[in-house]
Amino acid sequence: MKIFKRIQYNAPVTLTFAIICLGVLLLGQVLSADAYQRFFSVYSAPFTNPMTMWRLFSHALGHANYAHFIGNFMIILLIGPLLEERYGGKWLVIMMVITAGVTGILHMIITSGVAKMGASGIVFMLILLSSFNNLQRGRIPLTLILVLLIFIGNELWSAFGADADNNIAYMSHIVGGLCGAAFGFFVNKEMHTEAAT
Repeated sequence: MKIFKRIQYNAPVTLTFAIICLGVLLLGQVLSADAYQRFFSVYSAPFTNPMTMWRLFSHALGHANYAHFIGNFMIILLIGPLLEERYGGKWLVIMMVITAGVTGILHMIITSGVAKMGASGIVFMLILLSSFNNLQRGRIPLTLILVLLIFIGNELWSAFGADADNNIAYMSHIVGGLCGAAFGFFVNKEMHTEAAT
């Protein structure tokens, strides 16, 4: 059919990540809840356990249900292609893997026995990273300052305010956002350096 020939796989990293996560969610319908959690969530466990290293990253692939998946991927599919075009697929994969690893390690260190899954850390990394799109050498966009203040302020308020029971999710959001800010400065600096040479 001609219509299918017109459809472009325009953002390979973003789309592949979405398809893998959807596949994992569907797999979760077949696996027992215990097996799904064991493979696709992160929680305190000894590093001598061979599955621990896998879970540090695989937790970003698992989602609790379709609403959780849709909530994350509405944002990822909106922002991801723009960032993939700007930074390239290789950089985007590196940033997503590092964000998943950092949020996984901190979750293991800070919490005890509570399992966490989902790509929310990556979502908030992409949100903060997107505010660097118009960064020029030696200048800081006002939009970046506002996003940082509003985002960090809201997440800290949510984590330690009335909804403090759910501060695990907010911790992932804050860590993901900080990763996005760090990547924004570092990767843009690298890109300016490469462009100058």
